[in-house]
Amino acid sequence: MKKHYRHENNCLNCGATLYGHYCHVCGQENLEIKESFGHMMNHAISDYFHFDHQFFHTIKPLFFKPGYLTNEYMAGRRAQYLHPVKMYIFISLVYFLLVFQQKSGVVQVNESPGSLKEIAKAADQINHTPYLSAQSKKKSINELYQDAGYKMENNHWVIDTSKKARQRAEENKHVINPSTSDTTYEQYLTNQQKLPEAKRDGWFERYYNKKAFAINKQKIDLVETIEDSLKHNFPKMMFVLLPLFALILMVTFYKSKKFYVEHLIYAFHLHCFLFLFLTIVMLINMCIPGSWKAVSGLLTVGVVVAITWYIYKSLRVVYHRSRWRTIFKMIGMYLVYFFAFMVCISLLVMITIFTAA
Repeated sequence: MKKHYRHENNCLNCGATLYGHYCHVCGQENLEIKESFGHMMNHAISDYFHFDHQFFHTIKPLFFKPGYLTNEYMAGRRAQYLHPVKMYIFISLVYFLLVFQQKSGVVQVNESPGSLKEIAKAADQINHTPYLSAQSKKKSINELYQDAGYKMENNHWVIDTSKKARQRAEENKHVINPSTSDTTYEQYLTNQQKLPEAKRDGWFERYYNKKAFAINKQKIDLVETIEDSLKHNFPKMMFVLLPLFALILMVTFYKSKKFYVEHLIYAFHLHCFLFLFLTIVMLINMCIPGSWKAVSGLLTVGVVVAITWYIYKSLRVVYHRSRWRTIFKMIGMYLVYFFAFMVCISLLVMITIFTAA
């Protein structure tokens, strides 16, 4: 596509003297600022296809040449490939949108209207309703007992223990047990003041009890709150973990004499592959019927094998270690990273709980 360049040799962005179509100081192209709509659209489309070309030129070695992109980047051959950070942001955005697209359903459990005597009284009122047929009355009474957690056994209504257990679980899902037998936070503070100073609870325990009473009082669903927090903060946590993963690589391969940024570039490339590969796997899983459990199982095994092989191969290409040394370092690296990952998840859950109320 033909571009219209200015005849002047000064950069409109930074004022530097130009020696071509691009500024050697800031990189801006010396295009005419007064251009037609057609020229503007042509320029925008050419920029888009330049990105498109970079993307597809990057994806092929990312998938089929483990470690190649990292070596190319560190060798200075970068113009034809996407920048690792930009690529990570784009791919991770698609991946996490796909992961969190389905919200977990909430099962609603009806509350029990009361004791068996109260239910019988309500059933009697249904029986004396004149405009209901006998069949409708029987159906309504059965539903009344069943909703209250009872079932018919030997022509008698008895407690349905499985349903009662579900109801109790539903009622207790908001409950966090305080470390005290007091029923309110005010009562807890009063009793604490009566104790000798040496026997009073510490700051952390007092704060825990304060949050426990507040969460129980407001009936906050902690499971749902934690799930929402993970959905919103997990991508941020993974981005924070990337520099930590690079540090683990730096310690693991300290004899490689590589700078920290080189380990970081490899970390970005590796996570780009993982997220993009898992995105494709999720899309394939969506197309597999639910009855094909064996196929899904084989796919899962194949994914684990493929990812393990990719990490092993990329480590050998980037760090040039022998086969067995790479395997041992890979195992140690995995254990340390998994520990760091679980610590971050635990901290995120704790922060969520303590900021829930």
